[in-house]
Amino acid sequence: MTTQHNSKYSSYGRSGGRLAPFVLGILFTIIVAIAGGWAYLKYGRPPVAAADPAFPFEAQIVHVPLGARIDKELQKAPFGTSEDVFEAGAKTYATSCASCHGTPGHDSPYGKWMYPQAPQLFKKHIRGNVVGVSDDEAGETFWKIKNGIRLTGMPAYQHLYSEAQLWDVALLLKNADQPMPDPVAHLLQQESTAPVSVPSPVSPK
Repeated sequence: MTTQHNSKYSSYGRSGGRLAPFVLGILFTIIVAIAGGWAYLKYGRPPVAAADPAFPFEAQIVHVPLGARIDKELQKAPFGTSEDVFEAGAKTYATSCASCHGTPGHDSPYGKWMYPQAPQLFKKHIRGNVVGVSDDEAGETFWKIKNGIRLTGMPAYQHLYSEAQLWDVALLLKNADQPMPDPVAHLLQQESTAPVSVPSPVSPK
Protein backbone atom coordinates (compact mmCIF):
# COMPACT_ATOMS: atom_id res chain seq x y z
CA MET A 1 0.00 0.00 0.00
CA THR A 2 2.84 2.36 0.90
CA THR A 3 4.64 1.46 -2.30
CA GLN A 4 1.61 2.33 -4.41
CA HIS A 5 1.20 5.66 -2.58
CA ASN A 6 4.80 6.65 -3.17
CA SER A 7 4.60 5.54 -6.80
CA LYS A 8 1.55 7.74 -7.35
CA TYR A 9 3.19 10.91 -6.06
CA SER A 10 6.45 10.04 -7.77
CA SER A 11 4.60 9.88 -11.09
CA TYR A 12 2.88 13.21 -10.32
CA GLY A 13 6.22 14.81 -9.66
CA ARG A 14 7.60 13.62 -12.98
CA SER A 15 4.52 15.02 -14.79
CA GLY A 16 4.92 18.34 -13.04
CA GLY A 17 8.56 18.39 -14.01
CA ARG A 18 7.68 17.91 -17.67
CA LEU A 19 4.99 20.61 -17.51
CA ALA A 20 7.20 23.37 -16.12
CA PRO A 21 9.43 23.75 -19.23
CA PHE A 22 6.31 23.81 -21.41
CA VAL A 23 4.77 26.66 -19.38
CA LEU A 24 8.07 28.54 -19.35
CA GLY A 25 8.29 28.12 -23.12
CA ILE A 26 4.84 29.65 -23.58
CA LEU A 27 5.72 32.59 -21.33
CA PHE A 28 9.01 33.12 -23.17
CA THR A 29 7.20 33.08 -26.53
CA ILE A 30 4.67 35.67 -25.32
CA ILE A 31 7.44 37.93 -23.99
CA VAL A 32 9.41 37.67 -27.25
CA ALA A 33 6.27 38.42 -29.32
CA ILE A 34 5.46 41.51 -27.21
CA ALA A 35 9.07 42.73 -27.34
CA GLY A 36 9.26 42.11 -31.08
CA GLY A 37 6.00 43.98 -31.70
CA TRP A 38 7.16 46.94 -29.61
CA ALA A 39 10.51 47.02 -31.45
CA TYR A 40 8.73 46.98 -34.81
CA LEU A 41 6.43 49.85 -33.81
CA LYS A 42 9.37 51.83 -32.37
CA TYR A 43 12.14 51.18 -34.90
CA GLY A 44 10.45 49.61 -37.93
CA ARG A 45 8.33 51.14 -40.68
CA PRO A 46 4.70 50.34 -39.79
CA PRO A 47 2.18 51.72 -42.31
CA VAL A 48 1.21 55.03 -40.74
CA ALA A 49 1.18 57.22 -43.87
CA ALA A 50 -1.79 57.19 -46.24
CA ALA A 51 0.52 56.16 -49.09
CA ASP A 52 1.94 53.14 -47.21
CA PRO A 53 0.84 49.60 -48.11
CA ALA A 54 -1.65 48.07 -45.71
CA PHE A 55 -1.04 45.44 -43.06
CA PRO A 56 -1.99 41.92 -44.17
CA PHE A 57 -5.73 41.39 -43.62
CA GLU A 58 -6.12 45.00 -42.43
CA ALA A 59 -9.20 45.59 -44.55
CA GLN A 60 -10.85 42.40 -43.33
CA ILE A 61 -10.13 43.26 -39.69
CA VAL A 62 -11.83 46.64 -40.13
CA HIS A 63 -14.79 45.58 -42.27
CA VAL A 64 -15.98 42.57 -40.25
CA PRO A 65 -16.89 44.53 -37.08
CA LEU A 66 -18.08 47.48 -39.17
CA GLY A 67 -20.53 45.28 -41.07
CA ALA A 68 -21.77 43.68 -37.87
CA ARG A 69 -22.37 47.09 -36.27
CA ILE A 70 -24.25 48.41 -39.30
CA ASP A 71 -26.41 45.27 -39.53
CA LYS A 72 -27.36 45.71 -35.88
CA GLU A 73 -28.29 49.41 -36.23
CA LEU A 74 -29.67 49.41 -39.79
CA GLN A 75 -32.62 51.76 -40.34
CA LYS A 76 -35.10 52.17 -43.16
CA ALA A 77 -35.63 55.48 -44.91
CA PRO A 78 -38.48 57.48 -43.33
CA PHE A 79 -39.56 58.77 -46.75
CA GLY A 80 -39.35 57.78 -50.38
CA THR A 81 -37.49 59.19 -53.36
CA SER A 82 -38.53 62.21 -55.39
CA GLU A 83 -36.94 64.95 -57.44
CA ASP A 84 -37.02 67.21 -54.39
CA VAL A 85 -35.20 64.57 -52.31
CA PHE A 86 -32.55 64.09 -55.00
CA GLU A 87 -32.10 67.83 -55.41
CA ALA A 88 -31.69 68.39 -51.68
CA GLY A 89 -29.29 65.44 -51.51
CA ALA A 90 -27.27 66.81 -54.43
CA LYS A 91 -26.87 70.17 -52.68
CA THR A 92 -25.53 68.54 -49.53
CA TYR A 93 -23.40 66.10 -51.51
CA ALA A 94 -21.86 68.90 -53.60
CA THR A 95 -21.02 70.84 -50.45
CA SER A 96 -19.54 68.11 -48.26
CA CYS A 97 -18.99 64.89 -50.23
CA ALA A 98 -17.96 65.56 -53.82
CA SER A 99 -14.45 66.77 -53.02
CA CYS A 100 -13.52 63.23 -51.93
CA HIS A 101 -16.13 61.02 -53.63
CA GLY A 102 -16.39 62.67 -57.06
CA THR A 103 -19.35 63.49 -59.27
CA PRO A 104 -20.80 61.90 -62.42
CA GLY A 105 -17.98 61.62 -64.95
CA HIS A 106 -15.41 63.28 -62.70
CA ASP A 107 -13.23 61.48 -60.16
CA SER A 108 -11.99 63.32 -57.11
CA PRO A 109 -8.33 64.40 -57.32
CA TYR A 110 -8.00 63.78 -53.57
CA GLY A 111 -9.90 60.54 -52.97
CA LYS A 112 -7.35 58.43 -54.84
CA TRP A 113 -4.61 59.36 -52.39
CA MET A 114 -6.51 58.70 -49.20
CA TYR A 115 -6.14 55.45 -47.28
CA PRO A 116 -8.30 53.61 -47.79
CA GLN A 117 -9.15 55.22 -51.12
CA ALA A 118 -12.39 57.15 -51.05
CA PRO A 119 -14.85 55.33 -53.34
CA GLN A 120 -16.08 57.35 -56.29
CA LEU A 121 -19.80 57.21 -55.69
CA PHE A 122 -21.01 58.02 -59.20
CA LYS A 123 -18.51 55.75 -60.95
CA LYS A 124 -19.19 52.25 -62.24
CA HIS A 125 -17.15 49.51 -60.59
CA ILE A 126 -14.40 47.88 -62.62
CA ARG A 127 -16.20 44.56 -62.30
CA GLY A 128 -19.93 44.51 -62.82
CA ASN A 129 -22.38 47.28 -63.55
CA VAL A 130 -22.75 48.61 -60.02
CA VAL A 131 -22.33 52.37 -59.63
CA GLY A 132 -20.84 53.56 -56.35
CA VAL A 133 -22.86 52.19 -53.44
CA SER A 134 -26.12 51.82 -55.36
CA ASP A 135 -26.13 48.10 -54.53
CA ASP A 136 -26.03 48.81 -50.77
CA GLU A 137 -29.09 49.40 -48.63
CA ALA A 138 -29.86 53.08 -48.25
CA GLY A 139 -29.78 52.49 -44.49
CA GLU A 140 -26.20 51.27 -44.68
CA THR A 141 -25.10 54.39 -46.55
CA PHE A 142 -27.07 56.54 -44.10
CA TRP A 143 -25.26 54.90 -41.16
CA LYS A 144 -21.84 55.60 -42.70
CA ILE A 145 -22.71 59.22 -43.46
CA LYS A 146 -24.15 59.75 -40.00
CA ASN A 147 -21.48 57.99 -37.92
CA GLY A 148 -18.37 58.11 -40.09
CA ILE A 149 -15.79 55.31 -40.15
CA ARG A 150 -12.84 55.24 -37.80
CA LEU A 151 -9.29 55.19 -39.20
CA THR A 152 -10.46 56.51 -42.58
CA GLY A 153 -11.08 60.00 -43.88
CA MET A 154 -14.85 59.53 -43.50
CA PRO A 155 -16.18 61.98 -40.89
CA ALA A 156 -19.40 61.74 -38.90
CA TYR A 157 -21.97 64.22 -40.20
CA GLN A 158 -24.63 63.69 -37.55
CA HIS A 159 -23.78 66.98 -35.82
CA LEU A 160 -23.52 68.96 -39.06
CA TYR A 161 -26.72 67.98 -40.88
CA SER A 162 -30.19 66.88 -39.88
CA GLU A 163 -31.16 63.24 -40.28
CA ALA A 164 -33.50 64.24 -43.12
CA GLN A 165 -30.57 65.79 -44.98
CA LEU A 166 -28.47 62.67 -44.43
CA TRP A 167 -31.29 60.52 -45.79
CA ASP A 168 -31.50 62.82 -48.84
CA VAL A 169 -27.85 62.02 -49.62
CA ALA A 170 -28.23 58.30 -48.88
CA LEU A 171 -31.23 58.01 -51.21
CA LEU A 172 -29.44 60.01 -53.91
CA LEU A 173 -26.49 57.60 -53.78
CA LYS A 174 -28.80 54.57 -53.72
CA ASN A 175 -30.05 55.77 -57.11
CA ALA A 176 -26.70 56.86 -58.53
CA ASP A 177 -27.05 54.23 -61.27
CA GLN A 178 -30.24 55.87 -62.53
CA PRO A 179 -30.59 58.95 -64.80
CA MET A 180 -30.95 62.04 -62.64
CA PRO A 181 -33.46 64.88 -63.26
CA ASP A 182 -31.88 67.85 -65.00
CA PRO A 183 -31.79 70.13 -61.91
CA VAL A 184 -29.99 67.40 -59.93
CA ALA A 185 -27.54 66.67 -62.72
CA HIS A 186 -26.90 70.41 -63.05
CA LEU A 187 -26.09 70.76 -59.34
CA LEU A 188 -23.61 67.88 -59.51
CA GLN A 189 -22.12 69.12 -62.76
CA GLN A 190 -21.51 72.55 -61.23
CA GLU A 191 -19.46 70.91 -58.50
CA SER A 192 -17.46 68.84 -60.98
CA THR A 193 -16.52 71.89 -63.04
CA ALA A 194 -15.45 73.96 -60.03
CA PRO A 195 -11.71 74.64 -60.21
CA VAL A 196 -9.48 72.69 -57.85
CA SER A 197 -6.83 74.86 -56.27
CA VAL A 198 -3.59 73.06 -55.53
CA PRO A 199 -1.40 74.95 -53.04
CA SER A 200 2.09 75.88 -54.16
CA PRO A 201 4.99 74.18 -52.36
CA VAL A 202 6.21 76.13 -49.35
CA SER A 203 9.58 77.71 -50.05
CA PRO A 204 12.24 76.91 -47.46
CA LYS A 205 13.09 79.89 -45.28
